Amino acid sequence: MLRATKAIQAIQAIRGMNDILPDQIYLWEFFEQTVREWMAAYGYRNIRMPIVEQTDLFVRSIGAVTDIVEKEMYSFLDNLNGDSLTLRPEGTASCVRAVLEHNLLYAGPQRLYYSGPMFRHERPQKGRYRQFHQVGVEALGYAGPDIDAELIVMCAELWKKLGISDVRLEIGTLGGAESRALHRARLIRYLERHLGKLDDDARRRLHSNPLRILDSKNSAMREIIDGAPQLLDDLDEDSLAHFEKLQRILRGQGIDFEINPRLVRGLDYYNRTVFEWITGKLGAQGAVCAGGRYDGLVEQIGGKAASACGFAMGVERVLALMMECGKEIPHPLPDVYVVHQGASATDGFAWQTVRLLRDWGLKAVLHCGGGGFKAQMKKADASGARFAVIIGDDEAQAGEISIKPLREAAEQVRVGLAEAADLLKRA
Repeated sequence: MLRATKAIQAIQAIRGMNDILPDQIYLWEFFEQTVREWMAAYGYRNIRMPIVEQTDLFVRSIGAVTDIVEKEMYSFLDNLNGDSLTLRPEGTASCVRAVLEHNLLYAGPQRLYYSGPMFRHERPQKGRYRQFHQVGVEALGYAGPDIDAELIVMCAELWKKLGISDVRLEIGTLGGAESRALHRARLIRYLERHLGKLDDDARRRLHSNPLRILDSKNSAMREIIDGAPQLLDDLDEDSLAHFEKLQRILRGQGIDFEINPRLVRGLDYYNRTVFEWITGKLGAQGAVCAGGRYDGLVEQIGGKAASACGFAMGVERVLALMMECGKEIPHPLPDVYVVHQGASATDGFAWQTVRLLRDWGLKAVLHCGGGGFKAQMKKADASGARFAVIIGDDEAQAGEISIKPLREAAEQVRVGLAEAADLLKRA
């Protein structure tokens, strides 16, 4: 008696971790090339860090009482030595760790950038994924507001290069350690007077991380948050002077901005300048780029105290915004599709021809998989190539090729290889 064969269940990607398909990749490649040229123009050098780090790196830098550390990190124990490891949820801590480990600051201040996947275990939705990609920029060893301004000016230029409109800049300041301590005490006293109206998350953070309460998305607490003391009222003189000079530079560079006194970044290491670029075209996920100053992080991770500033942008959000703004990126298409049939053509001459075409700087696809001329010509047309190069036994024996234009009304011609080079490169 024959038993029914159980169907093998197809394996799918993990929820919130997406494939990037060939028809989508051209947009990514355009963005990546633009970023490389943009970074080079400002003197920023590329650095690449591993995607797995010691868990303590992120606990120490991001903050133990944050959503990222408490709820979102992909952490696991190394089976070999029992170490707690984490897929990186952001890039700044990894970049600073690498700079310290390899003593890069001894050579002087560093302008660095990186790109790649980050990982957070949160509810997938449009513009928010469990594996997402970021471009991050870090300027280490620069103390003044001029570097803060440079980072913001850089972003404004990138939006133009990418054809992005409808983005607005919000800036704020978190002050230095003393002003934050003063504001923290005032904020706790204020929130304690409204304890009955705080949600469970806010009560839990009241004494450990009260500033994060100001970033709550709970609409029921909106009135409480709006009435809370503002950190701008507690700024020390140095932080106020830093913030005012930043504003002067931005105005001088023609950068429009709004001051948001409630701007609180989701990572504990920020101080003084913070900023976000926000759009209204992507629904709830409005922030496409954010950053600020984190002067205490280098020492916090184990290095000698050094100033630092940076930002990160979500690649998926930036690409979605480019599409919303109508940015058109041409698909990379082959120049030539080589059609061939017959022993002399297929066994040698077609291979020789396609190699020469590539040597001439043309993008050439050699038909594979057999089939008659008619079927191959359909593939040539579907490829988007400008020309079909047709090789049969007659052409192969004569050392010639036939060139057929596929995108314009022009006659098919048969020429020698030397003449073909001139004809195809001029077209």
